[in-house]
Amino acid sequence: MIQQLRDANKKGMHICVGLDTDLTKIPSHILRADDPLFDFNRIIIDSTRDYAAAYKINLAFYESLGIRGIESMLRTIEYLQNEVFVIGDGKRGDIGNSSDMYAKSMYEVYRFDSCTVAPYMGQDSIEPFLKYEEKLTYVLALTSNPGSKDLQLKKTEQGTTVFEETVELCRNLNVKNNTGLVFGATQKKMLEEKISAFMNFDLLLPGVGAQGARLEDIIPVFAANNSFRYLINFSRSLLYCDTSVRFHEAVRSEIKKTDDLIRQYL
Repeated sequence: MIQQLRDANKKGMHICVGLDTDLTKIPSHILRADDPLFDFNRIIIDSTRDYAAAYKINLAFYESLGIRGIESMLRTIEYLQNEVFVIGDGKRGDIGNSSDMYAKSMYEVYRFDSCTVAPYMGQDSIEPFLKYEEKLTYVLALTSNPGSKDLQLKKTEQGTTVFEETVELCRNLNVKNNTGLVFGATQKKMLEEKISAFMNFDLLLPGVGAQGARLEDIIPVFAANNSFRYLINFSRSLLYCDTSVRFHEAVRSEIKKTDDLIRQYL
């Protein structure tokens, strides 16, 4: 599935649909369904699959609902499986046997094609995921939230930032070419300055839309070199662009408009 994602990138497909599905925000008529979480996801998927290179499932929105939410998530994964790249956004991060078990749950139990990992505890929190050579593991490098400055942009004794050290660590670990980086689209200045460091990584860029980053600012950074592999995530700005009974039409129109804009630059 990694190659399928990279082939989609080569064709100019760079949209990742983030399924951060919140029952308090979905159209009210969907709430009458037996499984409203899955039903909403299914309609979103059917409305966007022609333009999406990947889908990202944020586990927090499903785990917070207990068993019922997990069951809806599993149905969603099954609905997508073998057709398009699926990322499990759980930001796992631990060491030793705990990290082994997290990797097993994401890749063997949930059967995601990819997942997100927090590197705070060092390489032994990342390596268990990279053992799954056919999976793509995205490591948090520089995130889109304001709090990224609290740690990720701090300078080390060597004069580099913590996120730069994270990128270098990932470069050393990327022997199987299955390591990706999460880099916030809100960090445009840093993206422009450090873009050459990301050449051999798959990038996942959250932050466009509700978090304030603009697609028009991000795409030109990559447009000069089509060899970059990247996904730009769209969640709330796409999922909840309309709450009427015909919301699927608005969602399809919105993702087509976004895809058209990306292709203008490419």
